[in-house]
Amino acid sequence: MTDRVEAVAVEGLGEIRTGDDLAALIHQAARLAEGDVVVVTSKVVSKAAGLVLDADRDDLVEQHSVRMVARRGPTRIVRTRHGLTLAAAGLDASNTPPGTVVALPTEPDDEARALRRRLSRLAGVNVAVVITDTAGRAWRQGQTDIAIGVAGLAPLENLAGTTDSHGNRLTVTAPAIADEIAAATDLVMGKTAGLPVAVVRGLADRVLPAGHDGEGAAALVRPADADLFGWGAVDAVRVAVRRDGADRAAGFPEPVDPVDALVDDASAAADQTVVKVLSAGPARWRIVAVTGAPPEVAAWEAGAFVERLRALAVSTRRTVRVDRDPEDAGVLATVTVSPT
Repeated sequence: MTDRVEAVAVEGLGEIRTGDDLAALIHQAARLAEGDVVVVTSKVVSKAAGLVLDADRDDLVEQHSVRMVARRGPTRIVRTRHGLTLAAAGLDASNTPPGTVVALPTEPDDEARALRRRLSRLAGVNVAVVITDTAGRAWRQGQTDIAIGVAGLAPLENLAGTTDSHGNRLTVTAPAIADEIAAATDLVMGKTAGLPVAVVRGLADRVLPAGHDGEGAAALVRPADADLFGWGAVDAVRVAVRRDGADRAAGFPEPVDPVDALVDDASAAADQTVVKVLSAGPARWRIVAVTGAPPEVAAWEAGAFVERLRALAVSTRRTVRVDRDPEDAGVLATVTVSPT
């Protein structure tokens, strides 16, 4: 546990342009010490690499995306080839000449490793490097900086299996150290001050030995099969209806909800004083009218239940068959849920 951490913006770098030796410029402007963490915005890494594109951002989003996550109006949240989920694929039209956009570094972890090696040679000290980008967060207003490239630092601290001060065993606690560093340094670099690099001191115990770069920021990307929120609401329905195979091949699992759970969800919105849904055997249910319920209201509720169940069944690759027995007035319908 570190009791004092200091973040200082590096001044005097000036505008970074294509072909600039970013490591040399940082070395000249900063007095690096053993165990420093050098934090660099992705924008200047991309500018030095010539990734300033003369094009409209909206026209480039699809080219820099592997799939849509969610959309609303002109806003598109997409998954990039890096595995990052970002608005507009991380293409940035700020702090760049009008009519141009800056794309994310092609291989952020590789860029961080190369920058670490160069800085360590130039300064003669062992340092870590974090490359950052700005991202929004689901369920939270505003943006913060996150780590998209890391070298010489463990991006996560896995505390699973340890105990807290009360003796409780921790099971999933894993502070995202690299993201915490990225967010902290944004406080001193800002968005409009022209300070794209900061140095963090006080974390030397976290800096890995020279020659050991660690897992990189790729370790911070949640695997597809553990992503509970991989689709926005509208796009989830579209994928379910189209039954695309490409997303399954990419590792996104098909829903595996038990049939009973689908029926429970479909019946949760039904008026229980009008209709009841009763089990009639494996994967079969009867919809019956409650005694005294108006027939036309009961029929409407039964139909609404069936439509809700159809939508849920489609999302799990199942179909719903509806049977009606005109001689059994008490049973409005019998539904059977089967694999597609």
